[in-house]
Amino acid sequence: MTKNLIALLMILAALMGMLGELHGWLLPTLSWAFTVSREVPFLRCDGAYAPYFEVDGAFHWFGWFCMLLLVLGGVYLLVRRRSSLRLPPKYQKQVERFKKIKRGYWSLIASGVILLLAAMDQCLVGKRALFVAYDGEWYSPALTRAVLPGSTFGLKGAAAQAEADYRLLNEKEGTPGGPDLVLMPLVPYSPTMDAAEFPSEPLVWRDGLLYDVDGETLYNGLASRLYENGQLHLRQRYRKGKPDGHVQGWLPNRSEVYSASYRDGALLSEHYRGPGKVSRFLNRTEPGSERLVYYHPAPPLTGGHLLGTNSQGADVLAYLYGGLQVNIKAALIYLPFIYFIGLTMGMLMGYFGGKFDLVTQRVIEVLSQLPFLFVVMIVSDFVPLQMRGMFLILSLLAMFGWMHMTYLVRTATMKEKTRDYVAAAKVMGASTAHILLRHILPNMRGIVVTLVPFSVAGVILSLASLDYLGFGLPDTYASWGRLLNDGLSKLSSPWIVSSAFFALVGTLLIVTFIGESVREATDPRRHSYYE
Repeated sequence: MTKNLIALLMILAALMGMLGELHGWLLPTLSWAFTVSREVPFLRCDGAYAPYFEVDGAFHWFGWFCMLLLVLGGVYLLVRRRSSLRLPPKYQKQVERFKKIKRGYWSLIASGVILLLAAMDQCLVGKRALFVAYDGEWYSPALTRAVLPGSTFGLKGAAAQAEADYRLLNEKEGTPGGPDLVLMPLVPYSPTMDAAEFPSEPLVWRDGLLYDVDGETLYNGLASRLYENGQLHLRQRYRKGKPDGHVQGWLPNRSEVYSASYRDGALLSEHYRGPGKVSRFLNRTEPGSERLVYYHPAPPLTGGHLLGTNSQGADVLAYLYGGLQVNIKAALIYLPFIYFIGLTMGMLMGYFGGKFDLVTQRVIEVLSQLPFLFVVMIVSDFVPLQMRGMFLILSLLAMFGWMHMTYLVRTATMKEKTRDYVAAAKVMGASTAHILLRHILPNMRGIVVTLVPFSVAGVILSLASLDYLGFGLPDTYASWGRLLNDGLSKLSSPWIVSSAFFALVGTLLIVTFIGESVREATDPRRHSYYE
């Protein structure tokens, strides 16, 4: 892919993001910066400061700033003198070495596929339909910020006032009064704030006995009869295919009105305090329509949940996808901060030395001795609830995360400032900033590139650890650490903890393999022996 094509794609993406913000579109990935600006109060301001860019009464300056950076980056690539992005021979050799390290090369490809899937956002995972055709009109709820009520698609009652239930509309597709077409994402559940209905499977009646879903084993356990809307009507315990134990019954408004007791299929007692006769109440659902209801957490492959549900009723696959997106956003925000601070402080310490170097080292030593977990606990108690979120946690992580690279950069700077090219630049009158940015910093590319994968793994593991302990992100964010905590508290549902474990460990392994391979490919001592 040429330099000009990359530049044009960057500019096109920025323009689409800007147009999407002004027209109320919710574009996958391109609207992430504006979404973050809406989530964090100090990343937006009153719309009066920029009336031409005001949306919903606010100016989301962070999103516009990110789009401006994207445009400037594309323009820079267009006007730079070099006609291509060809690397110098030294770095081309390092790329070739990296390709020969198979675990790192294939991990890089896997990470690219993961990033591509995460970039698809609501087109892949979400409770909103991608497209709905109803009464001759086309709607795209997943791609617009506007919330469409259920009345737009002919829903009645309480469902007409709330946001449309697109999974319900999908079930009514093609029926009289229903939509003509409903195209849902591949996983029709949102990562958070979207509890799924209890999945169920039909049991088998044969010769007066109730059999399991396989139709061969006599059923033991609770069986339920459901109304058409999925609400619970009767719940009864069976033993060896016969009613045995307590029976409960509910009206459609979920008020309990019926109770009975059975032993070996014989009715012992019966109590009913609802309207009409008990026989009419019992016949509200068809006899013999007993179903096995999986209460949350539901096992995998039930009710359309590939990996099951967690204890809050969230689809585990959708939750893992949301956690992946949170980790990517966190890395994109966290890395520029810590590298800006770490590189700046490290180069200044190594270049100036003396008292500045000595004082800065003592400050770093003091900060490194602070107990990080205690700091997070104290800040979480003092900060108001509405200010807690990703930026607060990442700020705390960044406060401690830049120090590990500072000494490496300091050492490399002390080595590079003794080179002849630095002395020549000083003789020619180059400023300190010019020497640091144009001469010393480019020669530390190997250190920076090598540290990036390990920094990504560090922020992912830190977020998971804090969320596992309960001091991390709010519940509105999907978190692998919180899912791991939920799974360990419910070991009778092993699919929860196993899903979180494999997602976290797999991601860390991929990132670590990339980092180790980059370090091996860029190590001059390792390859000087062979070359």
